[in-house]
Amino acid sequence: MDDSAVEITTPHLPAEKTALSILLSLSLSHLLNDTIQSLLPALYPLFKESLHLSFAQIGLITFTFQLTASLLQPVVGFHTDRRPRPFSLAIGMAATLVGLIALSQATSFHAILVAAALVGTGSSVFHPEASRVARLASGGRHGFAQSVFQVGGNFGSSLGPLLAAAIVVPRGQPSVLWFSLVALAGIVVLFRVGRWYRDRLRQAPGRSGGGAHLLAVVSPRQVRRALVVLVALIFSKYIYLVSLTSYYTFFLIGKFGLSVRAAQMRLFVFTFAVAAGTILGGPLGDRFGRKRVIWFSILGVAPFTLVLPCANATWTVILTIPIGLILSSAFPAILVYAQELLPGKVGMVAGLFFGLAFGIAGIGSALLGRLADHTGIFFVYHLCSYLPLLGLLTGFLPNLERPAARRA
Repeated sequence: MDDSAVEITTPHLPAEKTALSILLSLSLSHLLNDTIQSLLPALYPLFKESLHLSFAQIGLITFTFQLTASLLQPVVGFHTDRRPRPFSLAIGMAATLVGLIALSQATSFHAILVAAALVGTGSSVFHPEASRVARLASGGRHGFAQSVFQVGGNFGSSLGPLLAAAIVVPRGQPSVLWFSLVALAGIVVLFRVGRWYRDRLRQAPGRSGGGAHLLAVVSPRQVRRALVVLVALIFSKYIYLVSLTSYYTFFLIGKFGLSVRAAQMRLFVFTFAVAAGTILGGPLGDRFGRKRVIWFSILGVAPFTLVLPCANATWTVILTIPIGLILSSAFPAILVYAQELLPGKVGMVAGLFFGLAFGIAGIGSALLGRLADHTGIFFVYHLCSYLPLLGLLTGFLPNLERPAARRA
């Protein structure tokens, strides 16, 4: 491949305003979608006790969900880059609804795997096209749009453990069926978004991202190297996140003797901090540059993660707040940075990076579960505390924003 320098551009809509109502609808539907998805890890202690599952089997449940949620996303994104499907968003939520019903009725480990796969399939359809619609509705504020879209998902992830503790734990697995109302509400919201998307495509056929915004001149070699670095950063972020979302409750129960409900409430504190931090990454990237935000959000969390395994019960909860806030600001900046590296491939990039996030988390959950079975959950947390140091790789990313554009 030719390594001569090329000019990177990224789509925007300079003459249009941000469609805030659509962004909020996408954020709401993301909240509903991820509330359902987050029920899985919140229910792990219940399934572990009732079905006598090992940590390795818990990891395989997450692996099955993350695998189906990851493999299809780049394919869906590549396809919709060529042929947008406005109502695929509602169809994806319908698949999640079917998986949710199956989860409420599952009576064996294999049945839980099937239900997890259905929920993951719905997610793989939802995320790439929703990310594309968010960019289309951004009015050129790409980072802001991605943050608004993603913060809904993170708040949904934080609500899952809380709702599981309040509804499912006291009433048992069949009460999961109540969450089908959440999925039905998501289908209604996404059908409305699909109509807006369809109308926009009719008004401007062939445009799914607008015009061109001038960025830096970089070589194809720099683009390839940057993509490798971004994948490594996604690895460090999501392996560490999954160590908390999947096994944090077991860590708290084992180290401090907390009840399941008390541990889930502390998991909610962490996931709420993750949701709050997401809204920061995109707007800060728009203002100060994506690379600076990536530096801070990955490497800046390392001092807190290194201290966490040694902290007492109170400080463990306190430390998870800055960890969630700082680490979660990375993904909006990483996603928009990657879309600027590969302009014209918005859906494929979104599907690839959402898919990587899910896939890496799934594989990491399975491996960490097996490692916990052999070495103990405390060793796992000491090992994972070093992952944010991979943020040093950010130094290899090219600066995409030109100085003049940054000042503007």
